[in-house]
Amino acid sequence: MIYRIRAHHGMCFSFFRGKGYSGDFTENMWAMKKKLAQNPEVILLREADDVCARCPNNQAGECVSAVKVQDYDEQVLARCGLVPEVHIKWDDFEKLIEEHILSIGKREEICGDCQWNELCR
Repeated sequence: MIYRIRAHHGMCFSFFRGKGYSGDFTENMWAMKKKLAQNPEVILLREADDVCARCPNNQAGECVSAVKVQDYDEQVLARCGLVPEVHIKWDDFEKLIEEHILSIGKREEICGDCQWNELCR
């Protein structure tokens, strides 16, 4: 199984602790986190993904904050040296995010204006 993952969601999973837009969304995040822990192949996107599928901000496959979150995706991809629609093992993607963004304190430069920012500090 190949999971479809927005690039910036790679950072979200690092900080997810059970809070979210809705109970349905949170349940899906826990399920996705469990699946990703098995190190599957993922395809990195700049559009709605398997996480967005149960988000109340997903309106017919488009995020209500599409421009903002697409910028997050593009920044994550660029900082990790990746391109949209690349296939990569989840663990490898997590390592790139840790090395090129999180461990050097660059997360807030990418998504500091996110409504969930306080949970990621």
